[in-house]
Amino acid sequence: MPSAKVCCCVAVVTALSLAACAPEQPGPVEVIAVPLFDRGGNGDINMHTHLGGDEEVLAVAAGAPHPSDSPAQGQAIFRVAEDGTVSFQLIASNINNAVQAHIHCGRPGENGPVRIWLFPTIGTSGAALTGPTGPQDGVLAEGTFNPTGVICPAANVGSNMPVLDAMRAGLAYVNVHTNDGVAPTNSGPGDFPGGEIRGQVGDKNNP
Repeated sequence: MPSAKVCCCVAVVTALSLAACAPEQPGPVEVIAVPLFDRGGNGDINMHTHLGGDEEVLAVAAGAPHPSDSPAQGQAIFRVAEDGTVSFQLIASNINNAVQAHIHCGRPGENGPVRIWLFPTIGTSGAALTGPTGPQDGVLAEGTFNPTGVICPAANVGSNMPVLDAMRAGLAYVNVHTNDGVAPTNSGPGDFPGGEIRGQVGDKNNP
């Protein structure tokens, strides 16, 4: 009776036959990893947002600098684990003098209060860096925070709700603030203390 190895010598075989006739000796192991923030990765909930200056809410005089003039762009990605903790990565590129970044509560087109610090510290409190901080092009911050007990106020989102619920509902945004350390403020890209790039967060699995 022919052994299982004989079929490997057949000139014409199907792809399934090739798989069935793999050598008995172990070969190289190929590891296929699901990216941490890929949609559906590990079955967790993923949210993300693109950040740009055109989403910033800042009233300026005609012709005065506005964050929409900035070439800066960003991306914030969040992964919510089953225990409620949130892992994130915040990318900011073509930006100068980043001094702080947060999750704020607020509807699109409206400003709202800080609830979670993302940079330079991570959590419910922190302090901004003193500018200038120089150019930034890549990962600005990454880590994990616990949003348990953090509430977005009704004045900003319609009713008091956990910040995680507000993020999923598109009622929270990520804001990266810049400051060149020289008066006056809001002098142009690299100097928007109220925020240079912003993006509303949403539930990636339920766009």
